[in-house]
Amino acid sequence: MKLYTYIPLFFLFIFHINQIKAEIYKIGFGSCIDQDFPQSIWLPIEKEKLNSFIFLGDNVYGDDDSGNLNKLKGAYIKQKKLLPEWLNKTNVYSIWDDHDFGVNDGGSSFKLKDESKKLYLDFWNIPIEDERHNRKGIYFNKIIEIQNYRIHLIGLDTRYFRSDLSGTKLFYKQDNSVTSTILGDDQWKWLENTIKKDADLIILMSSIQILATEHRFEKWDLFPKERKKLISLIESTKASLLIISGDRHKGALYKLNDIYELTSSSLNKPVAISKLIREDDKLMIGKTYNNENYGVIEIDTSNGIVSFSLKDIVGKTVNTAKIKIKN
Repeated sequence: MKLYTYIPLFFLFIFHINQIKAEIYKIGFGSCIDQDFPQSIWLPIEKEKLNSFIFLGDNVYGDDDSGNLNKLKGAYIKQKKLLPEWLNKTNVYSIWDDHDFGVNDGGSSFKLKDESKKLYLDFWNIPIEDERHNRKGIYFNKIIEIQNYRIHLIGLDTRYFRSDLSGTKLFYKQDNSVTSTILGDDQWKWLENTIKKDADLIILMSSIQILATEHRFEKWDLFPKERKKLISLIESTKASLLIISGDRHKGALYKLNDIYELTSSSLNKPVAISKLIREDDKLMIGKTYNNENYGVIEIDTSNGIVSFSLKDIVGKTVNTAKIKIKN
C-alpha cells in the first residue's frame, strides 16, 4: 500500500483521540488557602488541565474576631496577586466559609456580613447582573452542558443565615431547636426548587461537612433537623449527586447509602496536630488525609461515569471513588 493511503486513516485516528479527550470534563476543587502561606499546590493542579475549578471557602484568611473588615480587605488584595494566571482561562466558581466571611465560626449575627459580601462579590468578579448582587447571601447555581449531559452546580451559603452555635468553641453542642437553621427560609425555598431542575449530575457544594457526625468541629450535624432535611431532599432527587466540602484542614471520603461526599482541605494550610490525632466516622471510607490536598472530578460522557479523587501536593491520588450517571 502506498504512503498516501495511510494519510486519511492517520487523521481519522487523531480526530478519534481528540473526541475521546473532549468527552472528559474535569473539575478541580479545594478549600482553606491562606494568602500568607506558600501556594505550591497550584503546580500539580495546573497539570490536571482542568475545565473548571471550585473554591469551597476559606479562600482567604481575613477573619477578625473584632468584626473589623480591614484584615479581610488586605487578604483579598494580597491573594489577588497570588492566584495563578492559568485560572483566568478556567471556569471558576466559589462559595465562602468563616475565614472569608469575616469572623471565625461566624453566622447570621455577624453585623458586617453585607459589607463582607460586597468584598466577596468584587474579588470574584461576579457580574453585576448576577442575582447574588440583589439578594441576601452568596448561594448560586449553574448548569454546565457537556455533550448530552447536564451538570448542575449548586453552591450553598452556610454562613449568612446560620443560627448561632450552641456551646463553646471546639466543644459545640447539637442544636435541636425547631427555629434554628443553617440555610434560612429563603435559601431553603430556593434550594428545594433549584435541585429539581433537569440535570444528569448534581454537584452540591457545602463549605462545612454534611455527612460527618463524629468529630467535634463545625458540621451540619450540629443542626440535626437541617441535616436530616437536606439528606431527605438529596434522596428525593432523580439525578446522580455528589457532595463536595471543605473547612476541616484534612481530606476525607464519606458515603451514606448512595450519597458520596468528598472533603478537600487544605490547599496550603494543614494543621500539624491533626496528623497526631486519629479521626474516625462510621460513614468514612478509608482514612483522613492530613497534608495539603485538592480534589478532582472527572466526568466521562462516553460511558456516563463520574470519578472523584483526593490528591496530594504532587498530584498523587490518596482516595478515590466513582458513580454512574443515572439514565
